[in-house]
Amino acid sequence: MKRTSPFIAFSLAVATVVFLAPVAATQDTAPPATAAVATSVAAPAAAPNAHIEATLTQAAGSKVWLGRYAEFEEYLKAAPIETIGDIPIGVTKPKRAFFIKGGIAGSAALKYLPTGLKSGYWEAYKSEIAAYKLDRILGLDMVPPTVERRVGSDLASLQLWVEGCTHLAKRDQSQCPRPIVWAKQVCRQRAFDNLIANIDRNAGNLLVDDDWNLVLIDHSRAFASSTMPFMKQMTRIDREFYERLKALDEATLMREIKPWVLTTGSVRDILKRRDKIISHFDRLASETNEAAVFPF
Repeated sequence: MKRTSPFIAFSLAVATVVFLAPVAATQDTAPPATAAVATSVAAPAAAPNAHIEATLTQAAGSKVWLGRYAEFEEYLKAAPIETIGDIPIGVTKPKRAFFIKGGIAGSAALKYLPTGLKSGYWEAYKSEIAAYKLDRILGLDMVPPTVERRVGSDLASLQLWVEGCTHLAKRDQSQCPRPIVWAKQVCRQRAFDNLIANIDRNAGNLLVDDDWNLVLIDHSRAFASSTMPFMKQMTRIDREFYERLKALDEATLMREIKPWVLTTGSVRDILKRRDKIISHFDRLASETNEAAVFPF
């Protein structure tokens, strides 16, 4: 079975989404995002309304957990599970746990993945939790609530199943009504995936709802590599998210992230990658101008 990875470039100058040719990937090998063609982004000089559009409030859409993080986390940890079924896609063979009807969530993605090397990649259910924790620290709001829970005899990750979404590959991005807001989300996604060394971003784990909210799932291969897969594509960022990245500190990461990554060194590696991201944007700003690098 094959899945296709679309990687998106943006022309802010005309406020439209520019598409790359899709990159085929077998489900068994799932090559890293760096297989995509490198992209460039035009300067936004001819898009005078870009900043105005990007600062408009984005509808919550399918992100029912916004502002209710603790409530959803506790529900995932304790809600009675009625049935567990197979999910027909995914190299890690995730399951779908269905809760008894009447609660705040209908189902969740369940992963039994003890830390280990599988098919040449380090996999761990704990990386799913680390990605959600870091999403919360950064205020990204793209990774659904994810918790650790014992299901049966084994510990696993349980991630809220986000209703009303489709895979990005099935959406016509030219129909996005607010391309600058969409571009801002994807620029944040690229920085986040670089931060967590996510080598497995592909069409199967980029979800979009009817309000064009981007939802990021499947992070079991993150945090275990030094690869930053979107460095070439990472050419724009909004100032707010840039400042949040700069504000990351070791004490917070040791408290919130350390229990979910391989070693203490992995936490420090996050900060090293953060420093590379900040230096990258600073260099781009000095070589061009700040308005081009921080257009949102």
